[in-house]
Amino acid sequence: MNTVTMLDGQDTSLDFAAMLEESFEMEQPERGDILTGTVLAIDNQGMIIDVGLKRDAVVTRNDLERLGEDLDVQVGDEIPVMIIRTEDSDGNLLVSVAQAHQLKDWSKAEAYMESGDVYEGFITEANRGGLIVPFGHLRGFVPASHVMDLPRGLDEDQRKTHMDDLIGKKITVKVIEVNRKRRRLVLSQREAQSGRRAQRKEALLEELKEGEVRRGVVSGLRDFGAFVDLGGADGLIHISELAWHRVRHPRELLNVGDEVEVYVLRLDQDGKRIGLSLKRLQPNPWALVDELYHVGQIVEGEVSRVTQFGAFVSLEPGIEALLHTSQMADPAPEDATQLVHEGQKLLMRVISIESHRQRLGLSLKEVTEAEVAEWKAKHGEPEAVAEVAAPSVEA
Repeated sequence: MNTVTMLDGQDTSLDFAAMLEESFEMEQPERGDILTGTVLAIDNQGMIIDVGLKRDAVVTRNDLERLGEDLDVQVGDEIPVMIIRTEDSDGNLLVSVAQAHQLKDWSKAEAYMESGDVYEGFITEANRGGLIVPFGHLRGFVPASHVMDLPRGLDEDQRKTHMDDLIGKKITVKVIEVNRKRRRLVLSQREAQSGRRAQRKEALLEELKEGEVRRGVVSGLRDFGAFVDLGGADGLIHISELAWHRVRHPRELLNVGDEVEVYVLRLDQDGKRIGLSLKRLQPNPWALVDELYHVGQIVEGEVSRVTQFGAFVSLEPGIEALLHTSQMADPAPEDATQLVHEGQKLLMRVISIESHRQRLGLSLKEVTEAEVAEWKAKHGEPEAVAEVAAPSVEA
């Protein structure tokens, strides 16, 4: 038989049922939850915090030491904590101030990764695999493959030494991976530099004008040309724009680190490319061709390259003329390499000039023996002229 207790005319069983239902409705704290509590006490053992539950939360001394100098808390302060154990062997609710702080940093790191913004920090540790850069209360890792200007060909000890030399230096990085469960935060200096240079290049493309002259520093040499840093972004001098004469490789004229004046040749807004030129700041030798040369003139030149159909010959000042196989000898050789080679000096006759098309034709076979002898008397003998020339015109 159910008994109903009456108190001052009230049914107390209803109050008890309501309280029981309310207690079930209260969400029980779980590991990983973030709570805000009030500091009740701080001593050598740690900290006691009122988190609004029936029992107070405990923060261990080791947890506080993880915060180091960042810990600035007084009794009565409200601080966020993370539950790490709902009950230890003594029945305590264990919470962490350090992990609550880290949670904010994880969120911050995710925001950085989503926005693509760069982060500036200091390198605190290094190993063969990469660098450690603190991100708030987190340890960010920069893999060696994402470190800028790391010399190639280093063995493990040399790489470790190079990395150690970077400790204490400021570094700009980009967040490229955030994994809270694995506690993995990966940063990249290379991505940060690439992003900043891309932004700088966009700004330069808006700022530069075709035809203007800028100063820059040679930042790289490749077979196809030279890169010049114009102040945070690179432009390219194609090998054909290095000089009016033929250049085999940019290293013939430039070294990395050289300061140069360059001519802004073209701007490609869509492709984000800046084309530069060195030769446009130098006099065009072809503009002087009609003054320096005339048909029938005897000239001395040096073979700059040889193809099957002929040889290209360098004349002063920076003119490259063509000596076709048909003008080498009678009968004409099937391959120009049978008669001439690079670096060889030859005595030839100018047979055609088309300055507007930047063409000048030469003939070796039309130089007579008498002309060769006369040249020798005045200037000395050009290398291998006697062996190559087979004059078809008698003196």
